[in-house]
Amino acid sequence: METSTHTALITGGASGIGLETAHLLRSRGYRVITADLAGGDEKVDVSDPDSVARLRERVGEVDILINSAGIVGPSSRVEDTEYEDWRRTFAVNVDGVFLMCRALAPGMTRRGWGRIVNLSSIAAKEGNPLQSAYSASKAAVIGLTKSLGKELAGTGVLVNAVAPTAVRTPMNESTDPAILARSQALTPLGRFAEPTEIAQLIAWLCSEEMSFSTGAVFDASGGRASY
Repeated sequence: METSTHTALITGGASGIGLETAHLLRSRGYRVITADLAGGDEKVDVSDPDSVARLRERVGEVDILINSAGIVGPSSRVEDTEYEDWRRTFAVNVDGVFLMCRALAPGMTRRGWGRIVNLSSIAAKEGNPLQSAYSASKAAVIGLTKSLGKELAGTGVLVNAVAPTAVRTPMNESTDPAILARSQALTPLGRFAEPTEIAQLIAWLCSEEMSFSTGAVFDASGGRASY
């Protein structure tokens, strides 16, 4: 089993995929810092530039950044979606990824090695009905990942995204049951993913062994993804 001396920072690391990834990386020798609004090693609001800047000052430079913080946002028709809810979804899911990458990628490029993994969703590719804000924001994460991956190519820093189907996490406890049922029905494996399964993929993307993929999207959709 791989052991590592790298330092990883995981946003949204107090629960769900982020927490399981933290457990897994720690078991492999990584130094892990979890950052979250609720619990974790450090408190951060990823949608707030000042909060992100203060986090960067406290933790210093890291080798690995995993952007797992996210929210589902409103489950409603576009015509019934409040603009404030739309903007909040983008602030966390997209601005948060941008702000964290902007703060921590430069240190990785200076040292000539780094891994950034952004959490997207199968909704980014398919567009879940009644989840326009979530689907659009996660599609933006894919666009940012592809752009930054090309931008940093050749620096030793690799940037990739993971696009899971519905995962059994605390975030989804408040999701409309009908939306979750639709997701499960569309998944050929016929079940939700477990956080530990997504953590395994993320851990590989953070490893030394993963050396020739950047700007890519790795599906964890139980067979649901068609492209």
